[in-house]
Amino acid sequence: MLIGSQLRRVAILGGSRIPFARGMGAYAPAGNQEMLTAALRGVVARFGLQGVRLGEVAAGAVVKHSSQWNLARESALGAGLAPETPALDLQRACGTSLEAAILVGNKIALGQIDAGIAAGVDSVSDAPIVYARPYQQLLLESARGRTLGARLKPWLRLRPAFFRPVAPAVSEPRTGLSMGESCERMAQQWGIGRADQDALACESHRRAAAAYAAGFYRDLVVPFLGLEMDNILRPDTSLEKLAKLPPVFDRSPAGTLTAGNSTPLTDGAAAVLLANEDWARERGLPVQAWLTTAAVAAVDFVGHEGLLMAPAYAVPRLLAARGLTLADFDYVEIHEAFAAQVLCTLQAWESAEFCRERLGLAAPLGRIDRARLNVVGSSLAYGHPFAATGARILATLAQLLAQRGGKRGLVSICTAGGMGVTAIVER
Repeated sequence: MLIGSQLRRVAILGGSRIPFARGMGAYAPAGNQEMLTAALRGVVARFGLQGVRLGEVAAGAVVKHSSQWNLARESALGAGLAPETPALDLQRACGTSLEAAILVGNKIALGQIDAGIAAGVDSVSDAPIVYARPYQQLLLESARGRTLGARLKPWLRLRPAFFRPVAPAVSEPRTGLSMGESCERMAQQWGIGRADQDALACESHRRAAAAYAAGFYRDLVVPFLGLEMDNILRPDTSLEKLAKLPPVFDRSPAGTLTAGNSTPLTDGAAAVLLANEDWARERGLPVQAWLTTAAVAAVDFVGHEGLLMAPAYAVPRLLAARGLTLADFDYVEIHEAFAAQVLCTLQAWESAEFCRERLGLAAPLGRIDRARLNVVGSSLAYGHPFAATGARILATLAQLLAQRGGKRGLVSICTAGGMGVTAIVER
């Protein structure tokens, strides 16, 4: 069945995540499966799902070993759900777990399932390390040999260079530029200065620290491997401290992106529970918010647009589909891959020229009130385990609407490959 008798609303019931940790640190002993299982267990414990069969668990990781080809299913099996709960892996870079939520949400809306979990995980501390392709080919040729001589002959080509490990690439294949290098170019193109980037980063840490102090994350974050809160968060950071950090992607006097206004490599996992209204009511689970609309966009980042500018295109399509404006949102959650990337996006929406020539709009999309933007901090303060960020943001936004009031929230996530994933959440 592709569709039921009627479309159903998609409820966000809440989420759970482990604290995010700086890469090569606290979670070095763990891997993707351990972290994802812990986040899923958090959802199972919070919502009483032990032994419950869900319609789907959709999850993914950007950096994972080939042996983790069934990562979502294996993690679901270890989380306490009924073994009959199916699961699938998917990946859309930094938008992975938001894309997973959209997929699960669509299945719920179409009547295919009643409830499911969307999740994401990433570990840079357990990255797959491979060896040179000639060494791989040598091993395969040896394995194909039918005689002892045929199996031994390829080894005559063995060279010391074959044992030089190859780490996962951190650059875009089509440009050869890292995400930070690409964002530095965006900052220069849009005239985004260092001081504004540092100010946004400092505010992200301040708001995140305040949210923790107020108990906002009491239900959202579960301890893991000795951590009870994100160890990237710096409550005592200041503009003066951030100003002392050197540029890291462009080390010339023109460089503006630093370790302080860019997200660090991060380990972590997050998950969010979605369901139809009847399923939630039968279990006495309150609806925090509704996932109502989503849009994805991609840009030609090789020749015409900044790598991380796709949300600047996706959000206008999202608003047009619903007849909304930026002023209609009580909360706006823009993933902070880099402070410069957030500021470039905001400036694009305020630019009459960009909106006219790139978006085909008669007027600027509008300005976002900074008091409504990332009100409990975002990735610069918490960290960014690539595939986990979408679920973190979605669960955060739903809880904001449920606890602090408001009618509507916007999610915007940029991704590698020049893509963007966006969604509207309503109360």
